[in-house]
Amino acid sequence: QVQLVESGGGVVQAGASLRLTCVTSGTDDGRYALGWFRQPPGKDREFVASIWYSGGGTRYADSVKGRFTISRDNAKKVVYLQMSSLKPEDTAVYYCAADQDYGRIKENPIYWGQGTQVTVPS
Repeated sequence: QVQLVESGGGVVQAGASLRLTCVTSGTDDGRYALGWFRQPPGKDREFVASIWYSGGGTRYADSVKGRFTISRDNAKKVVYLQMSSLKPEDTAVYYCAADQDYGRIKENPIYWGQGTQVTVPS
């Protein structure tokens, strides 16, 4: 059973940085792509970033390119989302996701975490 647990959310001022962490378990049976999504208040969930098992193949939403960096440590079974120059529009619940299909990780991944709230007051 794949499980994903996010942490690191909080309330930060505009312009600040924050790092989200997602600890994975149950992924020893294969190579999983990992990703981050977010759901702003009153809006649909949207793709933020993804990374392949090798650590390559990173992809980002246009809204976060140059500000967010996704990385992973397979030995620790974690994926990170380093967020910098945060804006009020980055306020959302951030979700970690996993899928063995690299093509699917950006669209409709199978496994999801419970989410962690990030708030950037205006």
